[in-house]
Amino acid sequence: MSATQGLVSFDQVRAAAERLREVGTRTPFLHSEELSRRVDGEVRLKLESLQRSGSFKFRGAWNYISSLPREDLERGVITYSSGNHGQAMAMAAGLMGVPAVVVMPVTAPEVKRSGAEALGARVVLEGTTSLERRRKALEIQKEGGQHMVPPFDHPTIIAGQGTAALEAAEAWPEMDTWLVCIGGGGLGSGSAVTLRELHPNARIIGVEAEGAASMRASLDAGEPVTLDRIDTIADGLAPVRPGDLTFAHVQALFDDVVTVSDDAIREATRWLLGTGKVLAEYSGAAAVAAVRSGVVPLSGRRVGVTVSGGNMDLSLLARLLGPFPTP
Repeated sequence: MSATQGLVSFDQVRAAAERLREVGTRTPFLHSEELSRRVDGEVRLKLESLQRSGSFKFRGAWNYISSLPREDLERGVITYSSGNHGQAMAMAAGLMGVPAVVVMPVTAPEVKRSGAEALGARVVLEGTTSLERRRKALEIQKEGGQHMVPPFDHPTIIAGQGTAALEAAEAWPEMDTWLVCIGGGGLGSGSAVTLRELHPNARIIGVEAEGAASMRASLDAGEPVTLDRIDTIADGLAPVRPGDLTFAHVQALFDDVVTVSDDAIREATRWLLGTGKVLAEYSGAAAVAAVRSGVVPLSGRRVGVTVSGGNMDLSLLARLLGPFPTP
């Protein structure tokens, strides 16, 4: 059996890009002088923090919802999310004129909960883990009959997320390394499909939070595993288990998955705000943390780095204020 059998195809990513062409934002892909000097190479930041709804998640949500038949849309949609996918689905559903329900953890940042509500979704808070909110979403779906929109482990979601890397590859054909943050693995999976087609020799490195490294643990075990606990400030990178499909993509297409500490994530978020003038949430800064902490050798490389989301709870900014780090 081929290692890529059953994976998303590049044609699916191309089709997603066409669906998003008039609706999504082609986000900036900006050169970072300071990070380039730091690694003795060239580093560019893909600012998905500036995507509609504040994260890359809009790409997958729009691709999925806009592909549904009308009879499914008329039932309404429901999902479970730590926050960004919920906001993205709420926005996509609103653009389609479809009612939406989002199940978020009780620990969801206020900016994400209120953001989904402002976009028209009904938000239900449940538990603290992805498994708990999934169970609640299924319970609500059983009663209301809504169509379930998966947060990451679905070909149509993955294809939509892959359009971020497609934009980067088209803008910078010389790129030879891609650092991508991993939560459930949808952005990484779609990125890998795209880059293996356009830049087959590029290095693809996933970045997880140390306290929620379910993909790294699954790769080590050779199959998806469920973590007993999670402990990280990066709420968007904290599913206790990767998806079966996203795991298959990472196992087949990635070069490595590394982890970064919460301290490194916090420092990268602070650096992005103070020096890079980019507002990123903790989850969105993980790949930048991998560059700044040196966990991946990058000397001489041409590196694309995802800043995957910007939905930072403003109450957390006070903890980042003070003297900013110098280049």
